[in-house]
Amino acid sequence: MRAALIACIVATLVHHVHNAEFLDEYPNMPASLSPALVYLAWLGAAAAGLCGYALLRRGWRFAGGGLLLAFAAYALDGLLHYTLAPVAAHSLAMHATIVAEAVTGALLALAVMHPMVTR
Repeated sequence: MRAALIACIVATLVHHVHNAEFLDEYPNMPASLSPALVYLAWLGAAAAGLCGYALLRRGWRFAGGGLLLAFAAYALDGLLHYTLAPVAAHSLAMHATIVAEAVTGALLALAVMHPMVTR
């Protein structure tokens, strides 16, 4: 689970850095969104994931697992870029960061849920 969390944190960071630095190039993004808000969103989401992991390690399975699953869902939320504009409107770098974030989010969700369903 630790490896899945680290991978997800890194992938979400890469996507958010790309999103913040190339915000004007991402199609149909809200005008109210700024690079600072993008970085702040990542910081909050990553903090939730790390807190979830810490809680889980301390035996707080429900709270920790819930925060980790929330972070995983946040990573999957990157796929919503494709609801704002068609696939063809995104660059290869955009696709790479969006997909990497979503894949690591799905892997984190599986890593969190696996022990819950196998017990």
